[in-house]
Amino acid sequence: MSQRSWGFIGGGRATRILLEGFKRASSLSENIIVSDINVEVLNRLKSLYPQITTTAQNRVAAGQDDVFLALHPPVIAGTLEEIKGALKPDAVVISLAPKFTIAKISALLGFPRIVRMLPLATSYSNLGYNPCAYAATLSSAQKAAYNSLFRKLGPCPEVAEEKIEGYAMVVAMGPTYLWFQLQLLRELGMTFGLEANELNQSLPAMVDAAVKMLFQSELSPEQVIDLIPVKPLGEDEAVIKAAYQTKLPALYQKLKG
Repeated sequence: MSQRSWGFIGGGRATRILLEGFKRASSLSENIIVSDINVEVLNRLKSLYPQITTTAQNRVAAGQDDVFLALHPPVIAGTLEEIKGALKPDAVVISLAPKFTIAKISALLGFPRIVRMLPLATSYSNLGYNPCAYAATLSSAQKAAYNSLFRKLGPCPEVAEEKIEGYAMVVAMGPTYLWFQLQLLRELGMTFGLEANELNQSLPAMVDAAVKMLFQSELSPEQVIDLIPVKPLGEDEAVIKAAYQTKLPALYQKLKG
């Protein structure tokens, strides 16, 4: 796959995450073009990855072997109309966004070979979990080749396409539900007399053990939760749960819309 040229349409977070993950895995293509209307975004990427070529022309990036759509859903339809006809006959389009289905992307482009890959932020450090769905037009050999590439970023299970938005809510956005709390615990831990190195060892160990207890032990979730009798935030659980139960289903329905 390193011999295939890559075009990234959009130079934001998703593109930076993939470029960094592939760089760390020594799996960057030798020919990468990134397009974006924001010159500052392109300059920042170029400073991080000097080997890439940048352009303001989406159709130039769309003329590569593998074309990554690294765009937010509101601008995808207009961009697909813009690049329609610029794709190579044997190209593969890889969408990194939720909401736009393979069928919709294919119809807007008039093009059959579409992959959807949901990249996690942790792919930046090759620790992602990136569900993929493939158009029926891709052969088994092609799917195996992309699976081999995507695995450089972390596990990349092939899933039913209709589940991509569910994964987006639970897995792709999952760190946002946790990171700020863990960072706050780290900051508070220092006020409790713990050193930074002690917290940097103990907090990851605690999180790893807590996850394994909940998902891999023989105990029920209720039994696991009951193992710790003192719950400092117990009185606030109802408010926290209500936020999850209200905001997440609403956003999920918006993504599925």
